[in-house]
Amino acid sequence: MQAIQNFYPLLTQPKKILITTHQKPDGDAMGSSLGLYHFLIQFGHQVTVVSPTNWAAFLNWMPGCEKVIDFENKREESIAAIQQADILFCLDFNVLHRTRNMESYLKKANCIKVLIDHHQQPEEEAFAYGISNTGKSSTCEMVYDFIIGSGYADKLNIAIATSLYTGIMTDTGSFRFPSTTASVHKAVAHFKELGLNHTAIHENIYDNFSESRLRFIGQALLNRLDVLYEYNTAMMAISKYDLIKYEIKTGDTESLVNYLLTIQGIKVGALVIDRDEERKWSFRSKGDFDVNTFARNHFEGGGHRNAAGGRSSESLDQTVRKFKQIIQQYEQELQ
Repeated sequence: MQAIQNFYPLLTQPKKILITTHQKPDGDAMGSSLGLYHFLIQFGHQVTVVSPTNWAAFLNWMPGCEKVIDFENKREESIAAIQQADILFCLDFNVLHRTRNMESYLKKANCIKVLIDHHQQPEEEAFAYGISNTGKSSTCEMVYDFIIGSGYADKLNIAIATSLYTGIMTDTGSFRFPSTTASVHKAVAHFKELGLNHTAIHENIYDNFSESRLRFIGQALLNRLDVLYEYNTAMMAISKYDLIKYEIKTGDTESLVNYLLTIQGIKVGALVIDRDEERKWSFRSKGDFDVNTFARNHFEGGGHRNAAGGRSSESLDQTVRKFKQIIQQYEQELQ
C-alpha cells in the first residue's frame, strides 16, 4: 500500500469514483463518506456513495445523504457502480469483510483501491494507496487531513465541514475521549471559520429519537443491567423480544453501551444484542484495558483500544455465559 500522498496527482483527472464504508454506518462512516463526496465532485469526478446496508434515520439530514445507495435495497445499481468504478475509496473500516455482502464484489473490482481508516490491523495488501492511523480521533479527521494535505483546502465548504464535524463529534464522544487532540480542535475551529452551525448538528444527532427509544433505554437500564463489581465490569444483554416490543430500528441502540461506563469504578462495559443472524457485541473500556485485543481473542471482532465490537453465533444465553467466564481471566488487570 503506497502512501496516501502518492494519490494526490490523480485528484485532478476526472474519473468514476465509488466511496463505501462499513455496514450499518455510524456518524463517522457516513460523515467521512459524504465529506469526501462533496470534495471530489468539485474536480469533475462522477462520484457514487454506496453503503453496504441501511443506516440510522438520524443521519438522513446530512448534506448529500439522499444520494447514498443502500446496497441491500439496490443491488444491481450498486454492483454496476462497483464494476464501473475507476477508483474505490474505503472509509472507516480496516478489512473488506466489514462491508458484508459487498465484500466479494469489492475484491473482484478492477480499479484503484484507496484506504482511509483509523482501526488497528488494516488489510493493507488489498489497497493500492492508503493511510491507517490509529492515533486519529476519527476517519472524518483523516479526510480533513487528506483535503488539507492535497493542497486544496480552498475547496472546503459548509457541506464538507458539516459532514466531517458530525463524524469527529460522534467518534470523540462530543470531544471527551482521549483521542480528542489539539489537531481535532484546530479542525473544528477551521469549520467554525467557514460558518459551521454546530448546534444544529448536535440537535440532529442527539435530539432526534422516538419516544419508544427512550422507554427502551429505561427498560434496558432497569431490567437488563448486570454489574460484576468483582471484575469492575458492567454488561447488558438485549433480547430480540426487547427489540420487537420497543420497535427498535437501526441506530436506536447506538451509545447504549456508553451508559455502562458511567457507573463509578467500572472499567469495562459490554453490550450484546440478539440480532436475527448473530449476537452483536459492543465493548468499551477506561484506561489501559484493551477491548480491541479482547474482542479479537474471544468474539471474532476488533476495533480500538477502548472501543471495539464483536459477534457470536451462539445463543444469547450462551454468549452471555461465555463472556462472564472469560472476564474472570482478566481479574488482575481490572482491579
